[in-house]
Amino acid sequence: QVQLRESGGGLVQAGGSLRLSCAASGSISSIDVMGWYRQAPGNRRELVAVMNNNGRTNIASSVEGRFTISRDNGKNTVYLQMNSLKPEDTAVYYCNAVGDEIGSTWWGQGTQVTVSS
Repeated sequence: QVQLRESGGGLVQAGGSLRLSCAASGSISSIDVMGWYRQAPGNRRELVAVMNNNGRTNIASSVEGRFTISRDNGKNTVYLQMNSLKPEDTAVYYCNAVGDEIGSTWWGQGTQVTVSS
């Protein structure tokens, strides 16, 4: 099992920045991909950015150029630096980890990001 603990959400004005962190604990050696998803009210959960152990990333086009994902494997932590935030970025952001066994995926509890106009 893997436990994910997020931090760094909050309220920010449009154009501002936030940095989300997600620390993994437990069976961390089984993790292949870590990243972030978000869900706004009434919407489906969507991918924001993910990174695998080789540093390969997949970033949503809606945030590319504004958000940056990074991982510190020594600290078992993934970060999401969010710049030039827009009101439409408002959502609950969830940390996600995917293991190397089929079907193994874990979610954090979510952290609220609210961008005011």
